[in-house]
Amino acid sequence: AGSDGESIGNCPFSQRLFMILWLKGVVFNVTTVDLKRKPADLQNLAPGTHPPFITFNGEVKTDVNKIEEFLEDVLSPPKYAKLGARHPESNTAGMDIFAKFSAYIKNSKPDANEALERGLLKTLQKLDEYLCSPLPDEIDHNSMDDLKASSRKFLDGDDMTLADCNLLPKLHIVKVVAKKYRGFEIPKDMTGIWQYLSNAYSREEFTNTCPSDKEIEIAYADVAKRLVK
Repeated sequence: AGSDGESIGNCPFSQRLFMILWLKGVVFNVTTVDLKRKPADLQNLAPGTHPPFITFNGEVKTDVNKIEEFLEDVLSPPKYAKLGARHPESNTAGMDIFAKFSAYIKNSKPDANEALERGLLKTLQKLDEYLCSPLPDEIDHNSMDDLKASSRKFLDGDDMTLADCNLLPKLHIVKVVAKKYRGFEIPKDMTGIWQYLSNAYSREEFTNTCPSDKEIEIAYADVAKRLVK
């Protein structure tokens, strides 16, 4: 839960699973949990762990990657859409951005800030290049013209996949928090990333599972370190 104990709070892992369920077309209820006043039955289900976790036939799964695999396996065609990416590179695109962002935002030493910012920019640039580069199935091998840029909406094509459910919540946090606490903005010339985010913001699967910018800022108020000489 958010700061009011009820609204959707900042948790990219929960949002990742919400997006998967939404894309699968599963009807589900969201009950937020105030972690300051965690209900006893929740503590009994998975002692010592934080949400999200899933219970099925008496078994509790707490690892988000394992939960994702489970949902993809159980909620399968023909009734539910398959969400796995077709291109393996889509699963790893942008995978190091959140770690670089965390190091950047938690740093309190001014003399280390520039190098950490460069590290974050480098990973963002790599993602931007992937989003701008055509996927193999976008290239017409019979055409004489070279396709210079991709026109796809998401990592793996025009449809969201598991890869997007993983990356988008984190990328949005990076955008919001870095601007608020470091005055850093994703460069405008990274058109692939900006178009990618714009496409996500037009989809209810993302916007309806996303915490407000204010909730994200509140969540990072104690995490983001001030640069102190």
